Amino acid sequence: MQDENTFYPAARVGARVPVVVWGTGNMGRAAIRSIDANPGLELAAVVVSSPAKAGRDAGDLADLDRVLGVAATTDVDAALVTLGGAGAVAYMASGDIRPDDAATDVERCLRQGAVVVTPALYALYDHRSAPPELTGPLSEAAKEGASALFASGVDPGWGNDVLPALLSGVAGTVDEVRCQEIFDYSTYDQPDSVRLLVGMGQPMDHEPPMVAAGVPTMVWGGQVRMIARALGVELDEIRETLERRPLESDVSNAMGLFEAGTQGALRFEVQGVVDGVPRIVVEHVTRISPDCAPDWPLPPDGGAGAHKVVIEGRPRIEVSLEATDEGDNRAAGGNATAANRLVNAIPWLTAAQPGLYGGLDVPLTPAHGRIGRSTP
Repeated sequence: MQDENTFYPAARVGARVPVVVWGTGNMGRAAIRSIDANPGLELAAVVVSSPAKAGRDAGDLADLDRVLGVAATTDVDAALVTLGGAGAVAYMASGDIRPDDAATDVERCLRQGAVVVTPALYALYDHRSAPPELTGPLSEAAKEGASALFASGVDPGWGNDVLPALLSGVAGTVDEVRCQEIFDYSTYDQPDSVRLLVGMGQPMDHEPPMVAAGVPTMVWGGQVRMIARALGVELDEIRETLERRPLESDVSNAMGLFEAGTQGALRFEVQGVVDGVPRIVVEHVTRISPDCAPDWPLPPDGGAGAHKVVIEGRPRIEVSLEATDEGDNRAAGGNATAANRLVNAIPWLTAAQPGLYGGLDVPLTPAHGRIGRSTP
């Protein structure tokens, strides 16, 4: 029987790993809370890009209602110095419209000896199929710094890799593995991504960058390939499907007005095809209003969002997860689980060999030492 130290290597030496959180948006806030909850980790510094956030306490930025004693800074060098050439960086700055800059930042941290966990580099969700011009410099940086990198998605990544792989272990026959994100994006506090990348509120003749031909495969194709490897199958190809629906009436929310006739719902699939049949599917069903496209899949409980894995076969297996955070917000809950998956992997990564790691390489670690830590 494995003991706690198998999952939690920091426990072997009683060490606390110092961690810098870089970015305090949706994922960064959750990462600060995750580090605070983990007895094997210690928040060393917080990097922000906005001067208005500089000097604010991390507990305030993360909505923890208490002081953590770590003031945010715009000085990256000063933040990384706190790690002493080791430790870890939770790189939570967005890479949506700045992937090259994000990769440069991550490479810098690796070369300085820090383990890095991040959702910002889509192509690295499956580093084995990522372009060598990206993986090459990062692998060299990890080797030079004796460090490790783990990238996983915000949708959340565990729902598209380790969870379906885990559930397949209790399956008999498997005809299809389907991973779904079904969400009302009016609860997602990321207006630039919602409007500009996903296209909500844009004219129907506008092509949203996130679903332009080839982009869904670039973002989620690696996860489809990971599941295929876990199941021991070769993919013929990866296909994409796309459907869009307009709003029938104006909708207003915290992000402003979304006019009737503009895009109100989006549905796409990234399909791994085996012998001509889609067998592994990552599907997103996204709305800016629950009234738009009511015939498309909805969260099982009628709430604002859910993540599901469905294995068609015998037996048929369906698992639905609804997480809430920051005032019962399901988008924040999903972000929190994604951030926790990354942050909680840090102790394991500090004991791993230098290199790049994916969702099926890094084990899920039990919540060792965290019972009751939210209770005052």
